[in-house]
Amino acid sequence: MESQFRTVIRQKIIDAEAAPLPLLTRRDVWLPAVKSKATAVIGMRRAGKTSLLWQILADRFAAGTPREGLLYFSFEDERLADMRVEDLDLLVELFYQLNPSWRDARRATFFLDEIQLIPGWELFARRLLDSENIELFLSGSSARLLSREVATSMRGRAMEAVVTPFSFREMLRHAGNEPQKMADRLTKAERSQLDKDLLDYLAHGGFPEAQGLDIRNRLELLRTYVDVVLLRDVVERHNLSQPQVLHWMVRQLLGNAAGSFSINKFHADLKSRGVAVGKDTLHSYLAHLEDAFLLSNLDVATDSERRKQVNPRKVYPVDTGLMALFDRSGKANVGHALETVVLHELQRCGAQVNYVRTPGGFEVDFYARGLDGNEALIQVCADLDSPDTLAREVRALQDAAIIWPNASLHLIALSRPKEILPQEIQFHTASEWLLRLE
Repeated sequence: MESQFRTVIRQKIIDAEAAPLPLLTRRDVWLPAVKSKATAVIGMRRAGKTSLLWQILADRFAAGTPREGLLYFSFEDERLADMRVEDLDLLVELFYQLNPSWRDARRATFFLDEIQLIPGWELFARRLLDSENIELFLSGSSARLLSREVATSMRGRAMEAVVTPFSFREMLRHAGNEPQKMADRLTKAERSQLDKDLLDYLAHGGFPEAQGLDIRNRLELLRTYVDVVLLRDVVERHNLSQPQVLHWMVRQLLGNAAGSFSINKFHADLKSRGVAVGKDTLHSYLAHLEDAFLLSNLDVATDSERRKQVNPRKVYPVDTGLMALFDRSGKANVGHALETVVLHELQRCGAQVNYVRTPGGFEVDFYARGLDGNEALIQVCADLDSPDTLAREVRALQDAAIIWPNASLHLIALSRPKEILPQEIQFHTASEWLLRLE
């Protein structure tokens, strides 16, 4: 059996070195850079993790690393179906047989895709980091490699690079429409096109495979994504005893995207329908959905753990394209979609994000604390044409500013309001804010 693996692995290494680099849309994913740590590329299925591995490989090559020192190896190959962890040593042995000058003297980079198909791979990965002069990237489509559990299984030897569906800028880049100049240099026609592109993005989302599809094909594709996540990454992985409750929860969460969700209320609703399930079980279901990257949930901004527990969470899907799958109103909610993409942009920047409820009864969409310690209160609204709407959004920010006096105040909308804002509030058109064109 080893001789069979030896032949296959050797040929895959040779083929990988000779393979042309694929032309892919460049992703703006933050990559950790800590010596002696592997990088685990994680995220929801079909978000583009394998593409990111190839992008990193291409960047290393462009920076001067010879092609033979950059090994992309996928274990998703029926010829390797019976491999065991001890067989993984063949990969290292054969790589250095083919490239002997690299051993110890030069730092090679391994991109191991779908490595979770080999039981016990974590032991091999940790030993590889300890015994060889190799930079290591890992990715895969199993539930464990999709999730933050990979950091635990590697015993602190891996750091995460999270891949999400396309951001607005990445979507434009994919379509060949990425702007290359600042906002004050855009023509009226370019601004109008950018506004249209943003509305399309809010409705269609950013999953790479869904770009350019008609509505029926897009919705069917996205439905399969959700079904696979629920079945393989949640129900099977955690051996759930009440999968129907999970499906009800997902319909409630994604059908009310960017809305409030209370475990207590959901539990009471299930109890009224005669469904017996514990609150602790519901809390774990919500955590499983977030761990599978299907959604994010925000706590209220407070230092009080008790207040966090008694206040509802706000829940956002991983992609706005999923909202249409579960919306029961029959009308697209542009405001909630815009709020969702603003949250995703804050998270991509590494900000810690919560929502705000003021003593005066107002709500602010986001309190964000950046990596530099700067604080921001951010209100998101699709349409500010109504004076009452604008007054409400402004009042909410001003009320929250009393609690967080060091936070800057920001209002984001699709177009500029007709009225002048108070001096302390910074206004941003959504397209310019998302693209950092200001």
